[in-house]
Amino acid sequence: MNTNPCTRRSFVECIGAALVSAAPFIARPALAQKNVAGPVVETHYGKVRGTVHNGIHSFKGIPYGASTAGKNRFMPPVKPGSWTGVRQAVQFGHWSPQNFHYAELEAPQAPIETEGTGEDCLVLNIWTPEPGPRRKRPVMLWNHGGAWASESGSNPWVHGEALSRRGDVVVITINHRLNVFGYCHLGDIGGEKYAASGLTGMLDIVAALEWVRDNIPSFGGDPGNVMVFGQSGGGNKTSTLLGMPRGKGLFHRAAVQSSGLFRSLTRDQSNENTRKLMATLGISANRVDEMQQLPVENLLGALSGMSAGPAQFAPFVDGDILPASPFDPVATPVAANIPILVGSTLHEQSFSAQTHAYAAPAEKVLLELDEAGLLERAAEFVGAQKAPQLVELYKSRNPGKGFSEMYFLMATDRHQRRLGSITIAERKSRQGQAPAYMYLFSLRSPAFGGKLGAPHTSEIPYVFDNTNIPRPLCDGSAAEKALAAKISDAWIQFARGGNPNHKGLPEWPAYNMRDRSTMVFDSECETVNDPRSEERKYWQGA
Repeated sequence: MNTNPCTRRSFVECIGAALVSAAPFIARPALAQKNVAGPVVETHYGKVRGTVHNGIHSFKGIPYGASTAGKNRFMPPVKPGSWTGVRQAVQFGHWSPQNFHYAELEAPQAPIETEGTGEDCLVLNIWTPEPGPRRKRPVMLWNHGGAWASESGSNPWVHGEALSRRGDVVVITINHRLNVFGYCHLGDIGGEKYAASGLTGMLDIVAALEWVRDNIPSFGGDPGNVMVFGQSGGGNKTSTLLGMPRGKGLFHRAAVQSSGLFRSLTRDQSNENTRKLMATLGISANRVDEMQQLPVENLLGALSGMSAGPAQFAPFVDGDILPASPFDPVATPVAANIPILVGSTLHEQSFSAQTHAYAAPAEKVLLELDEAGLLERAAEFVGAQKAPQLVELYKSRNPGKGFSEMYFLMATDRHQRRLGSITIAERKSRQGQAPAYMYLFSLRSPAFGGKLGAPHTSEIPYVFDNTNIPRPLCDGSAAEKALAAKISDAWIQFARGGNPNHKGLPEWPAYNMRDRSTMVFDSECETVNDPRSEERKYWQGA
């Protein structure tokens, strides 16, 4: 279960605070060439027409499922209805209902396009060099972040145009159900009718992959060569998908970025979250069907106002849709033949600290720690008696680093995003049927004077080759573009054949328990055996 403080408080509130503080950076890039209408493409449900920009075709807001409102709420996804004529696929579709919108981040100098929210949110977006079945290109399907609660596949930093052009690949982003709409388990309260309700958000992703299997040849993609990838909450979704039998055969590679999820919720945890929600709504167990008819605002209001803190509405191990945790106690046999790429950033937790600092001024101390402050924080992790030993370890292993940076490293090394990513790589390598490739992104961001180091989310524009899109965590420099070329090429090569090696990088061996080979992405990329080994050993033994 994700215990990131941003998740406990509201992941998107944290993001909002950081981005609002950096409003001049936030903008959509000026278009180098005006969008023009593209050709008509036939799907199983009707014809669509997208647009062409700089040689890449995009199709936005294509439904892969019907509306999830009313009788479809808490139910498995239903196929979309057919349409007549040509559907104009030129606008992103609705986000899943959530307690956050991009509109909250708008600034007069830099408005961010919003699509609105709604229960008709089962939509996908496609970028392709060329529609039509003439070529079979690798398909890269992105699971968006935002824990299990928020965001969408239309974030500008994951637009697929640049990646599609660079790799001659088909890039897809999707929206699906989130929070209570995707992961509220009513089956033990409401009976068999609601058996799948606690995993509908994941079933939506499976439905999107089924749509890809059936329709992507018309867009120039190969349904026999599909990679799923995602960061943070999207990495969690990717890990979970690896453990789902219903996803078997629908994808062939997986990249898990800054997630580290290897253990899913239990049935008891999921039931407890549902009981709290229904109590907040004032709905008794014998009236569970009323949950399908409540206004969206009531459910979101109850979610934000639950007195015990925001419950983690997330997938749980039900023994059927998700038979077991994806990497606990061992790597899932469901995806034994799937190569994975897994890793994290060097200063994951500085993102949370910085955004908290803007939302809560008392937390600014995290950016200005002295040795006493670091010792105090270390005591929160391991207790007062062990804290001096821990501080000495980080001082000896990180000479020249400030105390705040040592805290961010300490918090990151112990957190599931770093330690959990290592656990995933270990258990996948022990399984021995398909390789795991490990990475560590360590390029220091220019944001906030470099104080954040390489924070959570900082690798995303490099993966998508989108460092030219203004964002607080990158400035579009030549050095960033050079690293983006190396990273995006690695993801493209992995999508193409299950191996991220290419001529722009040093040799990148698969992970094993002896060498623990890890690609460190920085201004100079290098393969390092067991980076931060002493810190890893400390936390694995703690």
